[in-house]
Amino acid sequence: MLEWAKALVGTTVTENHLSNFPNETLSEDSSLSEDTPRPGSYKAMGPIPRRKQGEPVSLAPAPQNHAAPFVPLSPKTCEETGLPAVFLEELVLKALFFSGGMRGAELVQHLRLPSPIVDEVVDSLRREKHVELYGSTNLSLGKSGMQYRLTHFSRDLLKQILERSHYHGPAPIPFEKWATAARLQSVRNRPVSARGLRQSLQHLVLPPNTEQRLGPALSAGRSLFVWGPPGNGKTAICRKLAECLESAIFIPHALWVDNFVIRFFDKSVHVPLPLPLSLSQQGCDGRWVYCQRPFIVAGGELSLEVLDLSYSPYARTYEAPPQLKATNGMLLIDDFGRQRVSPRDLLNRWIVPLENDVDFLTLHTGKKLQVPFDNFVVFSTNLNPTELVDEAFLRRVRYKLEVPPPTLEAFFNIWEKECLLHQLTFSQPLIQQFIQRYYMPIQRPFAACHPRDLIAQIVDIARYRQCKAQLNSELLWAAAENYFSRFPE
Repeated sequence: MLEWAKALVGTTVTENHLSNFPNETLSEDSSLSEDTPRPGSYKAMGPIPRRKQGEPVSLAPAPQNHAAPFVPLSPKTCEETGLPAVFLEELVLKALFFSGGMRGAELVQHLRLPSPIVDEVVDSLRREKHVELYGSTNLSLGKSGMQYRLTHFSRDLLKQILERSHYHGPAPIPFEKWATAARLQSVRNRPVSARGLRQSLQHLVLPPNTEQRLGPALSAGRSLFVWGPPGNGKTAICRKLAECLESAIFIPHALWVDNFVIRFFDKSVHVPLPLPLSLSQQGCDGRWVYCQRPFIVAGGELSLEVLDLSYSPYARTYEAPPQLKATNGMLLIDDFGRQRVSPRDLLNRWIVPLENDVDFLTLHTGKKLQVPFDNFVVFSTNLNPTELVDEAFLRRVRYKLEVPPPTLEAFFNIWEKECLLHQLTFSQPLIQQFIQRYYMPIQRPFAACHPRDLIAQIVDIARYRQCKAQLNSELLWAAAENYFSRFPE
């Protein structure tokens, strides 16, 4: 019996997994835990912190943003879940198998389904003698207090189930329902307040008319190409734009398509929010997570393979690609042109989605899956755009923004802001000496990141010397000598 259990999941059997079956030892498939890395995960993508409490709101209040355009109501019957009853039974069996046993209330929380639906599924499995009660049971709590586990009769059935899929998380959402929700929660054509955008960008020193260039792009929510020398605020601007995506959306834990599960919700990139009382009172479907509009960053690790569904042959589930997880939000392709794939191949991959608002993903069976492409896509690069893209691509990217090096006046303003941030006394004459010493002799261009980086080094040097951090020639020269070090050619 132990050998059968080992063959069932193909992992090490430990003493901690007793009680999946009476007097048997089984192992847990930890590869599907939400806290562990996913198959085909991408490291450089993650959530960007939004507005903190007390900071000005980036978007002016708009009624359509507060009244959710899509509210998933909790299903009342198995049919309303959109999933076959057999699939729901398999989810319950796998949940009991990998946990070793659960109370009714724990099953409800695990599957994110209402109690009546879970009770109906469990009762069906009990009648078929695949599930039984065990241990002490708190009958005063009704079925939610009952403890369930698998019986010997479920072995063969469970073996067949695990050969199809190891997924045992929250019940997925049918693909068609999610596609409808994606259209209703679109990031396209949203009203943006000029005052709110100005407040969001107020901490940055930007060229004139930058706000006027960014506002229409953010409102359209389609595509933006940002270019300029490194260190001048391209990524910072994109972060501020992401903060302006204030309205929240519903994101599914997983999708169900062609009898396969696509894992969608990702703690590393999706930021859950408390459900407002007005929505909670309506009885929302627990299979959806109320989240900030996603902001996902893809850097140099991006490849064509990452942009397709990632199939795990062991777990027999799919992981959604980054552009799918960024649906109804913002996708930043940072350091464009430095990916492991050539810019031409990457651009060819994006042409159809940018043009037609649909993307095509491939299942491991070879079938093509048409999915909504509702992303505010931003391409950011410090390379020469004429060497990266052609006219056909630029035509499909509706908005373009150049972020040049700061002017002398802007450079002084950045120094002053950074000094204020670190509670240092700003001295324009000292910065003028600094420019004459370290910039003019070799015609070094200004960069918006220089003041921030140099002041950070001043603070580090002062801490090491156990002296007060201040903007003076001694500390600034020491920081500059290290920061502008020359390497042998």
